Parts: sequence; structure tokens; C-alpha cells
Amino acid sequence: MWYAGELIRTGRIGLGIDDPGLLYGATVFTTLRVYHHSLDDGRTNWKGHLHRLSNSIQTFGWQEPNWESIRQGAEILQKEFPVLRITIFPDGREWIVGRDLPSDLVERQQQGIVAWLAEGAEFRRSLADHKTGNYLTAWLALNQAKKYGAKEAILIDESGNWLETSTGNLWGWQDGRWWTPPLTAGILPGLMREQLMDWLKSQNQIVEEEPWTPDLVLGMEAIAYSNSVVEVVPIHRVI
Repeated sequence: MWYAGELIRTGRIGLGIDDPGLLYGATVFTTLRVYHHSLDDGRTNWKGHLHRLSNSIQTFGWQEPNWESIRQGAEILQKEFPVLRITIFPDGREWIVGRDLPSDLVERQQQGIVAWLAEGAEFRRSLADHKTGNYLTAWLALNQAKKYGAKEAILIDESGNWLETSTGNLWGWQDGRWWTPPLTAGILPGLMREQLMDWLKSQNQIVEEEPWTPDLVLGMEAIAYSNSVVEVVPIHRVI
């Protein structure tokens, strides 16, 4: 991993007992997939991920990190890992860890997955338009989904409208067009979501950003979810 300007191979970092990242989950992060071992590959979307971090940091009034150090650490880790998670603490410290792609990713993309509908209030995210370290609700939902044999959890609002999955944005196909919940519904503005919307519109495809009410969902011919790591994965059944 890379932490505060240093490469660390022990698998551990030291945090003070009063660190707000430890006490309150006061961090922001982004997870990216590196294509062709290049941070500058268009699909890696390096600038988009940095902009996401910068926007949250400015919104929260936190200290700017050393962006050159972040780039340096990412360049080192991407040689070994196709997926990087970049975390920023309120005082500007950076923490980058790498991991492999899901071992069953191709199977998920080709055959789809089962998802579980997370209907409890305890599964509703706060600060949904920022990727903060306080990801407890999404984590709880995903772990509950696994108990039902599902790979993903679908989060909903107090009215029962579908919002997003625990790790990505929702997509649907109906009436010859694509559908995705709007950002105003209180969802994460996913970078893969943004890329897909731009690509679909460039191909003269219609993308409707409408609330996913239970009635709208019932009419969907197909649904899927997207994020920057798995790209697009179909959902063939919802529990």
C-alpha cells in the first residue's frame, strides 16, 4: 500500500486514537480500475476520479492532499494491481491500496447476478452524493444480501423507490430506451454512470433519468448495475 508519501509492505498503518478517520469514518475515497497499466488510459478516467476527490474535499473544507504523491503511489501500485482505492483524510494524508478484479467477474457479466432489496431504514446512506469512509449502511446491506445468496443489495428511499446498489448505479431497459435514477433522488454520481450516459447519448440512445418507483420497476425488461470496477453487470433476479 501507499500511505502519506511512503510505500508500505507490512499490511498495516498507524492511526492516532483521536484520528477522525478512525473515530467517525471521516475520509473520502474513490475506487478505479486501471486499463492497460496506464492511469492516462481514457477508460481509467484518472482525472474524473481526482475531480471526485477534490470536489468532496472542497465541499467539506478539508486540507488539499499532495496530488503528486497520490500520482506517485498510484503509479507504483498499478504495476501489481488492476484496481486501486484512493482514500484521503481530512488533514490531506493519502492512503492507496490495490486489489485484484473479482475472480468471477466474467461470469457475472455474462450470466448476471441475484440482488436483494434492502428495505430497512438502517440501509439508507447519508451524504449519498459523496464517497465517504462512513459506508456502514451500504456494507450492512451487502452483507445481509449475501445471507440470501445474493451478490448485491438494492437500496431504496422512504417511499420505496429504488436508488442504487450497495456498490453501483442502477440501469434499466424499457420501451426502447435506457433508464437510470436521477441524481436528485439522492444517489452517488457514479463515474461509470457518467461515462455510460455520454457514450449512449453519442450513439443516439435515449437515457431517461426518472425516479424508479415500484410501478416503473415492474415494467423493466432488464436491469443492471454499473461501477468503475465491474463496468456493467446484469441483474437477473431480485429477492
